[in-house]
Amino acid sequence: MKVLIVDDEPLARVRLKRLLAEQANFSCVGEAENAAEAMQLTKTLQPDLLLLDIAMPGEDGISLATAIAALPTPPAVIFVTAHPQHALAAYQAGPADYLLKPVSPQRLADALQRLGTHTRAHIERKTAEPKVSYIQAGIKRQLELKEVMYFSAEDKYVRMVHTDGEALLEQSLALLLQQYPDQLLRIHRRTLINKAHLSRLVSISGKHWVSLNGCTEKLEVSRREVVNVRGCIC
Repeated sequence: MKVLIVDDEPLARVRLKRLLAEQANFSCVGEAENAAEAMQLTKTLQPDLLLLDIAMPGEDGISLATAIAALPTPPAVIFVTAHPQHALAAYQAGPADYLLKPVSPQRLADALQRLGTHTRAHIERKTAEPKVSYIQAGIKRQLELKEVMYFSAEDKYVRMVHTDGEALLEQSLALLLQQYPDQLLRIHRRTLINKAHLSRLVSISGKHWVSLNGCTEKLEVSRREVVNVRGCIC
């Protein structure tokens, strides 16, 4: 099984690589020291597993794991961190396990042994309809992406408009677009639409709007995004 090690500390990567070498059928195919590098290597190396730190400069490991889970063929993720307080937030990203540093050889071996079942779960998820997670009335809920018409950035939150109403998200538009690049289209710096609901583009006197199926609102399209919108309609 191919493993990508992601940690901003070189010594931590060395230790994990040494421990991994003691495990049969697992090999380190790459190392990354930040989220951007890890995402790029994930796409090029196609690892089966990420051993992923949480606290890193820039984007943290939880955000990266959430983005990776939305890829067409996501690898499994095992968080490896020195911070136990991140456990609750980390498990919302769907990891296979959560290991605290310093990782013992036996604890790593146990996590890897349980990985087979979790990997099958990832394969089943791959064929399922993409879903968007959000919190409503203190309860975590999920909505199939096909039910979402558009996302609009408003103050500190993103408004998600769907076929049955609205909800507020904490994810940024940039993260949503990274998670669902095949389904979403940016039409404005503050707006993403679901391509599946796109009906037509209207242009009058240098101004542009789109109409979405099932939506009474006309959404403004910025001049720089008009070409991309036309491409999706054609």
